Amino acid sequence: MALGITWTTDWIRRSAAVVAEHRVELVTLDREIGDGDHGENLDRGFSAVLAKLDGLPADAVPGDALKLVATTLISTVGGASGPLLGTAYLKAAGAVGKEPELDGAALVALLTAARDGIVLRGKAEPGDKTMIDAWTPAVDAAAKAEAEGEDEVAILEAAASAAEAGAVATEPLVARKGRASYLGERAIGHRDPGAQSSSLLLRAAAEAAVDVASGAA
Repeated sequence: MALGITWTTDWIRRSAAVVAEHRVELVTLDREIGDGDHGENLDRGFSAVLAKLDGLPADAVPGDALKLVATTLISTVGGASGPLLGTAYLKAAGAVGKEPELDGAALVALLTAARDGIVLRGKAEPGDKTMIDAWTPAVDAAAKAEAEGEDEVAILEAAASAAEAGAVATEPLVARKGRASYLGERAIGHRDPGAQSSSLLLRAAAEAAVDVASGAA
């Protein structure tokens, strides 16, 4: 069951909803080791995305929706998260091109390109206590699931679960990138807000796929 524009727009709407729902949590996490504006910035960005989403043409494909997210986040979200996530969605859009439907391999390519875009922009590696600590295990889990012949829903579920575990695993780490790196060992015990928000976005992707598969979307 390949996933098309219905899944992509549902993913985006769910992303906006979950960011709004967890805005205060993300603000709190970021206040502990950063500027304290991560939740507000993401909420503003995805609200702007929603305002433009209905303007997609009737023949839009997943890549068009992802590009819309990219350009909107880059232009409206302050701090590091706007350029980082904007680049992620932009690279994801490039990876899927004009394909109207995405199979398992395309989903892995999408996630991989998104992760690589964040690495390109932020120069972070796994273990640096950044959003990469959610994205890299997500990519690895998705690739493994696809190689084992799992369907699109299972691939995205594997990615989301791995991202959630990756976000939790940032808590004992010493930050080596971003504002949190200034804290040194004082950052230990705090979850990285970018990893947490990334896990929320990837869970939204998995839930959207479940709805498409069940006919609810």
